[in-house]
Amino acid sequence: MAKVAFLGLGVMGYPMAGHLAKGGHDVCVYNRTTAKAEAWAKEHGGSSAATPAEAVKGADFVFACVGNDNDIREVTTGENGAFGAMASGATFVDHTTASADIARELAADAAGRGIKFIDGPVSGGQAGAENGVLTVMCGGAEADFEAAKPVMECYGRAVTLMGDVGAGQLTKMVNQICIAGLVQGLSEGVNFAQKAGLDVDLVVDVISKGAAGSWQMENRGKTMGEDKFDFGFAVDWMRKDLGICLNEANNNGARLPVTALVDQFYAQVQEKGGGRWDTSSLLRLLSGS
Repeated sequence: MAKVAFLGLGVMGYPMAGHLAKGGHDVCVYNRTTAKAEAWAKEHGGSSAATPAEAVKGADFVFACVGNDNDIREVTTGENGAFGAMASGATFVDHTTASADIARELAADAAGRGIKFIDGPVSGGQAGAENGVLTVMCGGAEADFEAAKPVMECYGRAVTLMGDVGAGQLTKMVNQICIAGLVQGLSEGVNFAQKAGLDVDLVVDVISKGAAGSWQMENRGKTMGEDKFDFGFAVDWMRKDLGICLNEANNNGARLPVTALVDQFYAQVQEKGGGRWDTSSLLRLLSGS
């Protein structure tokens, strides 16, 4: 068992840190809203700290899951940031979905301080985090990864090293690119079924067992048919992620015509006031609801 810190207790981080505590690790948490960190400590029996620097003192592993590039930079190298207080030889794992550039930037900074760095964005959503079955895509040195992997397996069902630093973030971009196209296709299919007068639940149940089946269909097809979107992975978050994908594509020359189009569809959902709706709310642009 290890002494660990977890920075960021959002819908993903809160349960992820909880699984670390359930796994027997000594966990200290930090959150920008102190009351949430204190509530986590009361619920899970760990401890909380007022700053990232305080939370990481003496930790063997430090995990973070915050909002974006600026947020992860702030909790690592900003005032009272984690890097200034971590011990040489400790490992920092960033679960934030961010750019590959920030991963490389922070890895270089960490190396200069004798800190090991892994970028490890996750997939599986809030349910995956709560059930401890996330997919974790990692970038970093193999030895550092192997040492951290058993700890990450407290909340990760599939924890995989994808390559050097930045490879985890690049893999997560592929994940989001694929999801964007799947959700748009599913939205069009559900809308077609509705217009055709079919039983949407029955349609989804039947075709999910064939070649059209996907996680999105299994987990969102029914709620889409019921026009329920007040849950899940928010459109605002997806637009942030797709912006990262499109920016990286501009750098590496990849063509993402469908991704760019779906990103604009999500912008229209935001204009309808749906920034916090689940990503499956693309259907509302087709149904007019």
